Amino acid sequence: MKGFFHQLFDYNFYCNKKMIQQCSGLDSVSDNCIRLFSHILNAHHIWNQRMLGISAEFGVWDLHELRKWQDIHYENQRTSFEIVSNTDTFEKRVEYANSEGINFSSEVKDILFHIINHSTHHRGQIMMEFRNSGIDPEPLDYIHYKR
Repeated sequence: MKGFFHQLFDYNFYCNKKMIQQCSGLDSVSDNCIRLFSHILNAHHIWNQRMLGISAEFGVWDLHELRKWQDIHYENQRTSFEIVSNTDTFEKRVEYANSEGINFSSEVKDILFHIINHSTHHRGQIMMEFRNSGIDPEPLDYIHYKR
């Protein structure tokens, strides 16, 4: 399972890096794209911190300047790879409170998959906004990554 999660996080890293590169090449990035990509970065960070049992530095909807995206993204990736590498059992439960203060418990494997799925969802929203603005988004389908 470690190999599978390493591969998924490598794919996530690749997709986010492509999106950062594409946004960096634009004359301007819409407020909504900044909001959504910042949210991707924040959620990934928050879930990593929950699994590590430490407080998050970012709120769910904090905004980040485009020039900071790469550093936050890299740190998220590095932390997720460490979590996956050091996990003895992916069925371990993590106790946490969500952004509204409600307590939950989830298995590590479900949290890890959620990070990937959540990122994919919001990247799709950004790509749709690109298309609606006349910008051709980079192809980020998993099969393109695997080719």
